[in-house]
Amino acid sequence: MANTLWLSKVLKWIFAGLAVLMSVAAVAIVIVMIVNPQLPPDTMVGPLNVNVMGQPGSVVLAHSKFAAMLINGGVQVRVDDAHGLVEVAKRTGLPVALLSVVYFMLLFGLMRRLFANVGRGDSFTRQNVRLVQLIGFSLLIYSIVAAFAEGYFEYAMFDFLSQHASFAVSGTAFRLPQQSNVNFQFGGPGGSPFFFTGLLVLAISEVFRQGLSLKNENDLTI
Repeated sequence: MANTLWLSKVLKWIFAGLAVLMSVAAVAIVIVMIVNPQLPPDTMVGPLNVNVMGQPGSVVLAHSKFAAMLINGGVQVRVDDAHGLVEVAKRTGLPVALLSVVYFMLLFGLMRRLFANVGRGDSFTRQNVRLVQLIGFSLLIYSIVAAFAEGYFEYAMFDFLSQHASFAVSGTAFRLPQQSNVNFQFGGPGGSPFFFTGLLVLAISEVFRQGLSLKNENDLTI
């Protein structure tokens, strides 16, 4: 019992630290969104060596272009407007990042409260059952909202790349289809591990709820 309480207290502080870390990250993202830093005209980053699918490649980022040679030069990507690419990534990507960071800050806060209760020896209580249920429902909701937000981010990036990017595979050049030929599709949360984790947590919360009811009935009988 003492070892269990010790572990619960450690987990409480771990989740408290993670919640603080997420809050700092949220503040940093908000500052970036407000300041909205621009890509300097003399920007020149690279060439940077990268590894894709076990094959070497290189990436170069400048204010006017983004170029990548991947899989030992077999795949080439060129974007004519690197500044615009960064702006689209900021406008649609930062809100998605903020959504995730804020959610995990709240999730870690709930976990801290849960293990704080367990550390005090209050395991099978109505408050803990409600906390576990809240964690499960929040995971389900987050998986749906995140799937929609990430889908919109991918759609916006695809739209920009279809207008400003060119690709070549083994020397054969091609471009992405224009936005008018591609519709935004919401893939749903089914592929997200958070959705199934939420279902699992809800199932566990129901077991805890039934166990608490039986415990209360036994206490009344005694």
